[in-house]
Amino acid sequence: MSTLTATVEAPPAGPARPAYRVTGRRVLSSEWAKLWSLRSTWITLGLGLLFLIAFGLIAASRYKSGTDSGHLDHDFAQSTAVSLSLFGTNFAQLALGVLGVLVTAGEYSTGMIRSTLAAVPRRLPVLWSKAAVFGSVALVVATLGAFVAFGFGSGIVSGTPAAMSLTHAGVVRSLLGAGLYLGLVGVIGTALGALLRSVAGGISVLVAALMLIPGLVSLLPSSWQGNISPYLPSNAGESMFALTRDSTTLSPTAGLLVFLGWTALALAGAAYRLVRSDV
Repeated sequence: MSTLTATVEAPPAGPARPAYRVTGRRVLSSEWAKLWSLRSTWITLGLGLLFLIAFGLIAASRYKSGTDSGHLDHDFAQSTAVSLSLFGTNFAQLALGVLGVLVTAGEYSTGMIRSTLAAVPRRLPVLWSKAAVFGSVALVVATLGAFVAFGFGSGIVSGTPAAMSLTHAGVVRSLLGAGLYLGLVGVIGTALGALLRSVAGGISVLVAALMLIPGLVSLLPSSWQGNISPYLPSNAGESMFALTRDSTTLSPTAGLLVFLGWTALALAGAAYRLVRSDV
């Protein structure tokens, strides 16, 4: 009786599959790619840049026209080339803040956040990367827009009492402060989108914090206004790029610290909800 022995040959060894690890650099690269893959990114950034430059030029042209005609509006009496050029900051902050909300809340509305967090189980690096990537982009775009607006605006008001150049004291600091303020507004928008997980909700809270609440505070008694108004997000942010200040406003450094505190508070709330609740 013979015994048959089957010999099982092992399959040829293929190339070893590389072991991929989640690193901070790779999460940043992923968020960078996702940001620029959206058409809304290009459109909204373009609108923010357009608002910043166009409204600055309109304000400078109106000041020049009023000066030449001798009928300058009272609101423009103390204007400088810097304040005129940065007139569009209030409009640009809406565009950049809304885009920040879309960066995070948009993933919740489409359900893509599940895939994102499956790839990055620790979750928090996703939030930090989104905030860092979009905040940096908003900072660069806003700073570029501020310097371009000032370059053209200072040329328009040349020869008037508002005329200034980059060599004047505080001009460069004001332009950089405006860019930093708008960059941080983008970060706050990102945090609100992650905190509320709703595009409509995030935009509503952003608009309320930057535009509606200051108006409501102005209805309070004067003694209350002086203790509250300077520390509101929009007012603290404006002091970052104001060329001059008075007793009712914060210094640029104090304004920066207060606005950084608001930014950190928004990010802390977003981080807490991201870690504690399911998607």
